[in-house]
Amino acid sequence: MDKSTFQAYEDEIQALEEEIRQLTEKYEDIRQESTFFSNEEILKSIKSLQRETQGETKGHESLSDLKAELESLESDLSFLTAFTGFHFTSHSKKTVEKTSNGTVQKHRLSGKCHSLSFQLEFQLLEMQNNEKVSAVISDLSIIMESREDSNVSKFVSSTEERGDLLTFFRSLSTYAEWYEHRRCTFLHFK
Repeated sequence: MDKSTFQAYEDEIQALEEEIRQLTEKYEDIRQESTFFSNEEILKSIKSLQRETQGETKGHESLSDLKAELESLESDLSFLTAFTGFHFTSHSKKTVEKTSNGTVQKHRLSGKCHSLSFQLEFQLLEMQNNEKVSAVISDLSIIMESREDSNVSKFVSSTEERGDLLTFFRSLSTYAEWYEHRRCTFLHFK
């Protein structure tokens, strides 16, 4: 075998190894990605499960248990949505780096609080030391309809600098609730 043929085979092997590596990474990303599902998607999944388990007597028992659990989860979710005003429309996460003592994940989250929509993007570093897990948020980016309110823009900027998600959600909940009240009041007088 001459050198050019041998080199062609070597190049093909390297190309295939690179393609395998890329496909493996893509598979891992898809596998780790999580998404909040809408009620329609949940109902489609239930119907699909029902079709798969038709005719199995054991399946009917477990199916009724699953339905009861799903109804319980849906009622809990609707209670929390009504209580907080938050409705999350999508969430995704991607593992950026994984070491023996920590994991860095990139999260994207979008939703609405009452009538104000928002999008968050941040990195979460989880470290484990002696059965204790700690988490640190970095690279927080908040995109929000500020409604031309400079105070909201200032608040979003300071929250991004501090990386304080808890304060963001608490403040957004209160602000969005009162924003909705103001909007309804002004519509009433128009």
